[in-house]
Amino acid sequence: MEILLTGGAGFIGSAVARQLAREGHGVRVLDALLPAVHPGGIAPRYPDGVVFERGDVRDAAVVERALRGVDAVCHQAAMVGLGLDFDDAPDYVGCNDLGTAVLLAAMARAGVRDLVLAGSMVVYGEGRYRCPLHGTVAPGPRLVADLDAGRFEPPCPRCGAALAPEMVGEDAPADPRNVYAASKLAQEHLASAWARACGGRVMTLRYHNVYGPGMPRDTPYAGVASLFRSALARGEAPRVFEDGGQRRDFVHVADVARANAAALASVGGRPAGTARAYNVGSGEVRTVGAMARALARAYGGPAPRVTGEYRLGDVRHVTADSARLRAELAWRPAVPFEAGMAEFAAAPLRG
Repeated sequence: MEILLTGGAGFIGSAVARQLAREGHGVRVLDALLPAVHPGGIAPRYPDGVVFERGDVRDAAVVERALRGVDAVCHQAAMVGLGLDFDDAPDYVGCNDLGTAVLLAAMARAGVRDLVLAGSMVVYGEGRYRCPLHGTVAPGPRLVADLDAGRFEPPCPRCGAALAPEMVGEDAPADPRNVYAASKLAQEHLASAWARACGGRVMTLRYHNVYGPGMPRDTPYAGVASLFRSALARGEAPRVFEDGGQRRDFVHVADVARANAAALASVGGRPAGTARAYNVGSGEVRTVGAMARALARAYGGPAPRVTGEYRLGDVRHVTADSARLRAELAWRPAVPFEAGMAEFAAAPLRG
């Protein structure tokens, strides 16, 4: 299969490129090498079977050229992370949503009908909670007064009772709570509209907290694992926000790459005009504090420091059920958490 891989120079994208090449596919990488992610402007080294082109998915002429002779598209290109503040909104919308719209329009013209889209669990917002009195509820917005007072757990919006976090399925209502999340959900809606209008087929992989070798050094757009690993490299204690009790699912980048390969192998068999989402996680719930301790232990210290700081756009708990991906694509995570953290602790960060 000949595959166009957008964002294939990034952390996840480069792992996907290597996985697809190992499986014998032809891979065309299209990446703009944006300075925020690639400060040196240098693409990674790829194995045989991978061709790199520097270009932006917002450039229709570049995308049209890259699509020639392609069987399917794996769309990883995106601006990621929570960012600095709302001033980042135009950049997120431009990179993620405009870029996706330009790509989809070019796919429609080129007659390419199969798409695997990099999604995110951030579309679920605060995840799923159960109140002992009112059942499944959606927490309200996080309040500055509560966070300043160290009250990090969301209460029931109806009675104020303590809530129990639960796993989230793909059919749960979307509730994006920051600009990045809103842009990722918009990507999904655009792809679904394209599929209906053009007879396309879409598989969206909603990633959990991806970590592993090749992560970029810490920037305002990096994930928590990168921030912790960068602190350790500087000889500093990882700074854990809130009380460290935030629940997440940390999944190794190699497992995410294999999920993309499985989706690309299956998307052509989906009914035309349809879109389907899949959660991609390890299935093991851990707290941010526990992850920081495991990484620091593997690295050899220093131990993490819980700061009580917070970011208003963060969510408290979000973990999702990956049973659909396991059942329909026969995918299983292969990298155990402790082994993955040990590898991540020893691997250099991307500059």
